[in-house]
Amino acid sequence: MFEYEMQQLRTADLMRRADHERRVRETTRARRAAGREAVQGTAEHESHSRRFRRRRFTRAA
Repeated sequence: MFEYEMQQLRTADLMRRADHERRVRETTRARRAAGREAVQGTAEHESHSRRFRRRRFTRAA
């Protein structure tokens, strides 16, 4: 009887952990989606433009 109760407790604990991990994944997914939506509202083409990029090497004299 003791082993059965221990197994029941273990099963309940595993289910709680799985539920918690699922919620964390859903929250992370929602945050990333919100971040992507926020980025789409900005001028994305400007972030990939090379006009304002600093030169890697200095110019020779």
